[in-house]
Amino acid sequence: QVQLVESGGGLVQAGGSLRLSCVASGRAFSSYSMGWFRSAPGNEREFVASSGIFTVYADSVKGRFTISRDNAKNTVYLQMNSLKPEDTAVYYCALRVPGRPYVLATSYDYWGQGTQVTVSS
Repeated sequence: QVQLVESGGGLVQAGGSLRLSCVASGRAFSSYSMGWFRSAPGNEREFVASSGIFTVYADSVKGRFTISRDNAKNTVYLQMNSLKPEDTAVYYCALRVPGRPYVLATSYDYWGQGTQVTVSS
């Protein structure tokens, strides 16, 4: 069984930065691909970034967000810069087997509980 625990969310003004962390337990972390998704009220869960064979970003965050991982710490990060009010959402980290489509939430087998990010204008 895998457990994913996110942290680092909060309230920030537009233009500010936050760094989210996600610690994984229970698996050989380095063998798996990790992703970040977000969900705003009334919207479906949206792909944000993936770290696996390739590093991929949604167009809406490209150039502002950076995904990274520290396999020694079983941790994946999401550095979020130049935040906008439309980035407000609950952010989730997720784990998947490499090779599955990174953009689909159904490709991921395990999910964290989510951390709230609120960007004020």
